[in-house]
Amino acid sequence: MTPLWSPTERQLRESHLYRFRERLRAGHDIAGDSFHSLHQWSVSRLEAFWEAAWLDATGRPPAGAVLADSAMPPAGRLGREVWFPGNRFNFARQLLRHRDDRVAIIEENENGQCRTVTFGELRALTARCQAALRSVGIEPGDRVAGYLPNALETVVAMLATTSLGGVWSATSPDFGYQGAFDRFRQIDPKVLLSVDGYFYNGRHHDCMEKARRLADSLPSLELWVVVADTQQALPAGAVAWDSFLADDAGELTFTDLPFDHPVYILYTSGTTGLPKCIVHGAGGTALKHHVEHKLHTDVDRDDTVFFFTTCGWMMWHWLVSALAQGATVVLYDGSPAYPREDRLFRLAEDHGITVFGTSPKLLSTLEKAGFRAAGKYGLAGMRTVLSTGAPLEASQFHYVDEAIRPGVQICSISGGTDIVGCFVLGNPLSPVYPGQIQGPALGVDVAVFDERGRPVAGEQGELVCRKPFPSMPLGFWNDSGDTRYRETYFDTYADVWRHGDYVEVTPERGFVIYGRSDTTLNPAGIRFGTAEIYRIVERLPFVQDSIVASYLREGETRVALFVVLDQALDTETADAIRSAIRAQATPRHVPALVQRISQVPVTRNGKKVENAVSAILNRRPVRNREALANPEALDEIEVPA
Repeated sequence: MTPLWSPTERQLRESHLYRFRERLRAGHDIAGDSFHSLHQWSVSRLEAFWEAAWLDATGRPPAGAVLADSAMPPAGRLGREVWFPGNRFNFARQLLRHRDDRVAIIEENENGQCRTVTFGELRALTARCQAALRSVGIEPGDRVAGYLPNALETVVAMLATTSLGGVWSATSPDFGYQGAFDRFRQIDPKVLLSVDGYFYNGRHHDCMEKARRLADSLPSLELWVVVADTQQALPAGAVAWDSFLADDAGELTFTDLPFDHPVYILYTSGTTGLPKCIVHGAGGTALKHHVEHKLHTDVDRDDTVFFFTTCGWMMWHWLVSALAQGATVVLYDGSPAYPREDRLFRLAEDHGITVFGTSPKLLSTLEKAGFRAAGKYGLAGMRTVLSTGAPLEASQFHYVDEAIRPGVQICSISGGTDIVGCFVLGNPLSPVYPGQIQGPALGVDVAVFDERGRPVAGEQGELVCRKPFPSMPLGFWNDSGDTRYRETYFDTYADVWRHGDYVEVTPERGFVIYGRSDTTLNPAGIRFGTAEIYRIVERLPFVQDSIVASYLREGETRVALFVVLDQALDTETADAIRSAIRAQATPRHVPALVQRISQVPVTRNGKKVENAVSAILNRRPVRNREALANPEALDEIEVPA
């Protein structure tokens, strides 16, 4: 296969990863010059790699062991390792280690209002918020919850919380009351920060009543702070953000704690039940993000980094960690297509974005609309386009290269909330092949297993990880004996992490993801991923979107396809869909049922909810509709006889 992108000799030698590898060669036997030889060394010499990563991130060698004695199976249990046990760490200090007058954050909202703060100003704002949180008694381990948009105040509140050793947990204000309550009620926060409203798609959305109900419903709450978006009066008991911040804060300080002290609580989507509360450690999160930003994405202080996200998605946490590299972080809150489809590319031009993060869904929408950015916007500095949230198809690689930014490195990345990072992603040393993720994450022993637990290549199987790495979760909140934690990740293969993605390793050593393995389709015993259907159907010019799921009838597994169309679903259209699937896949891929819907049900992060659709088709209840951005879409799913 011909690469779409390869590093020039200059790009290769000037990359941080190349220089990191060459420094390692002085003390370690690293065979070969390819990324894959370096990755193999990083997982065979796990402690040596993460020790080198620590030194690269902090500028000092770690004190004592990298891994506690007997941490590895069979003596220990995978997922229960203690990393860097002799070291103290503070997450906010790592992100705020720069203190000069370069721009740290650019915040722009849908209305075009823009704010910028330097690293020095960001530290000063964080000190004021830290003093305010300290005055109300926030101590290490206390939870602070944010019901906030992707805004400067959200970053400041997170940094202030974690500087004190508090645990930050957030969701975006587009969540309904029940969705936010289902998350925060499990973690007993002391402080809630919210907004009174936000703009999306040209309309102001008032959320004061939702926030008030939320504040009244949390018995652990001692303080409710409101970041005012309008001039409306605050309810009794609420404190305005400007009044909350301390006027005379003094110098910002940092509480040093064990490396694995909790820093974030993130949530699963919760579409089939109450969301799981995933607890992440400060040191592991910071170190994993350092490897992914500096070594894999080549981010440094000259970069301006953007990802289209909300603060309720793990990619917000990933984005904000780029501050640790001295990079400028761009926050955008609002619709990616308001007032026009070029909104994010005007943002990129205005602020000189060099690393641009988006989703396959947005790219697909732009491609179908015939949108072109190349030659129309000043994107010459954009060197990397990142994409996640769903598999990025080969045709979309070509679309980005031809219509968005010719010659850009396109990095599809994949991991999850579970590890607040990536299992597979890009790197500056390897070629980019259309439709493939470049390779595994350094220090992460990724493999593909068949149903019997045997490693395979060139065929589809389960994405697994065979050895520990620092950003594995500390566990689930209030999970006695790690019962749910073990069931979620370690029950399928003994002491091997099963991530739940259905993937394949290619001859080029890249990765192709076919969807979630728990939504894998299995008609007549032929197993395939949902992405195999999507990549065919969504290329049809009359199909705007689709979702596929399986159901059981008369002892037989059948496939149902639901499509959003710009025309009627008549016999001719249904036959055209089935014919395309049969011709480009196999007869087993052809759905037994094709129905038209007006919108695809998705989570608030834009992910299709095949499990919820499957539950309806199999006449099971969908327990947590609040987790969806558009729960009314489920009402269109017709249950076949």
